[in-house]
Amino acid sequence: MDNQLLTTSPSIRIVLGSFLIIINSFAFAEESGWPEPVEDNLPLGMIIADQFEYRDNDGADTLRWDMQGWYGTDTNKLWMKFEGDDQTSANGGELELQALYSRMIAPFWDLQVGLRYDRQYGSGPDQDRSFAVLGVQGLAPYRFEVEPALFISEDGDVSARLVGTYDLLFSQRLILQPRFETNIAASSVPRFGVGSGLNDVQLGLRLRYEVRREFAPYIGVSWKRQYGDTADLTRAEGGDVDNLALVAGFRVWF
Repeated sequence: MDNQLLTTSPSIRIVLGSFLIIINSFAFAEESGWPEPVEDNLPLGMIIADQFEYRDNDGADTLRWDMQGWYGTDTNKLWMKFEGDDQTSANGGELELQALYSRMIAPFWDLQVGLRYDRQYGSGPDQDRSFAVLGVQGLAPYRFEVEPALFISEDGDVSARLVGTYDLLFSQRLILQPRFETNIAASSVPRFGVGSGLNDVQLGLRLRYEVRREFAPYIGVSWKRQYGDTADLTRAEGGDVDNLALVAGFRVWF
């Protein structure tokens, strides 16, 4: 009769089921607690001055810097890039600032979109212009760091740039870094000294010693050659289209 009662009374089955659930919950509560889940995608930041150097360039000595910084998660970041040249022997120079949103699209590769602002200053009126930016930044096979980017100015002028570097380790502290950069433009912008076609090629070689991982003085050499219409514009202004400079500076990050 008891078995018949259990099978025929839904209320009794509900009470017994609830009782078993309560007993099980107490049993699991008495076990040692699970560790807290690991948060492995916290927002982090970094600032690195890859170049902060003095260039001895046949009387046209310059102070050059190339800095980058980012803040965000592995997937989404805000990037800032700031570089420039200031002529120590004359009143002139140029600045470039980029503000970019970066999205990881593959391991070691980020897609970057944003804005770029250029300014040239000197004895005459200052010149400035703005660009939209589309590029990628990442680590190619054999650990080459590359940064191809496309720029479209506020006037519709299209240009592109490719930067590549590689770290060759002689030891854990002594590192040789070759660097390559080239710029091309689809149209001429004479007021900025830019001609259509291939603008220039820059090659550098810097040997640094990491006193600490965060700080490394270096020495090296930098060569830049202008081509085509850009070279013609420079010659018309009395400038030199082929420059070889000795460099000394430091690399720092935090």
